[in-house]
Amino acid sequence: MLPFPAAVSPHAGASYVFFPTPNSSSHRSLSTRSRMIICIGAGPGHLDFLTRKGSDLITGADVVAGFDAVVNVVQPLIPDTTQVITMGYRDQVAKLAEVATLHHAGQRCVVVFMGDIHFSGFQFLERVETACGHQVETVPGISSAQMLASKGRVCFDETTFLTFHRRGDLTPFKTHLKDVLAAGRNAIVIPRPWDFMPKDVAAYLLGSGLPPEHRTEVWENLSRTEAEWTGNLAELAENEFSDMTILLLRALAPMPTGLEGEA
Repeated sequence: MLPFPAAVSPHAGASYVFFPTPNSSSHRSLSTRSRMIICIGAGPGHLDFLTRKGSDLITGADVVAGFDAVVNVVQPLIPDTTQVITMGYRDQVAKLAEVATLHHAGQRCVVVFMGDIHFSGFQFLERVETACGHQVETVPGISSAQMLASKGRVCFDETTFLTFHRRGDLTPFKTHLKDVLAAGRNAIVIPRPWDFMPKDVAAYLLGSGLPPEHRTEVWENLSRTEAEWTGNLAELAENEFSDMTILLLRALAPMPTGLEGEA
């Protein structure tokens, strides 16, 4: 494992603290290294939701890397002369080491993430930075959570997003989900394949004492205009869905809009 600069936190989900002055050697060093490798959020599975900057970076890269499904989404933008490095969960560390070698050799490298890096990609970002040995530049994208909020017509001020699509102990995140719903907020949830799927989410919440009448929607294809499935927690616990799902758990009672009483 390559060392990180002292000012950079490599931990997934942690906030980076990096305040060099514009003329400092650390600033010049980070700028020189990071400009050749950029991580971008490639949108939730459709080129319509890829930003223009992300598209330009992919088109101008010498190397484009990422998980197979994500690279497939942006494949139409990748020139024939570009080297493509795809990976899966089992070989991602080795493949990212290849990308890092090309990056250090001066190649312009882009690593694509599904959705937005900062919604559910921090563990993968940590692996990229571990492979490179330094902090890298990130370009945000559109997330499935943002799309679901739009399609489900819920306000993020009244909604909490949680992703279980991560390795490690889920207990703190499960507890947070339970508390969010108990506090009367909506929740947008990405399950974890295959041990904390939609029905497992429902079973956990029911077992924690939450009321079974919580309205629930399952979206398996966000390019559609309506939810794939609607019901409540009790019904959700009896249904199977694919690993390409995202959930909307609606609050039992809508929050006041603040416009009540206006003419």
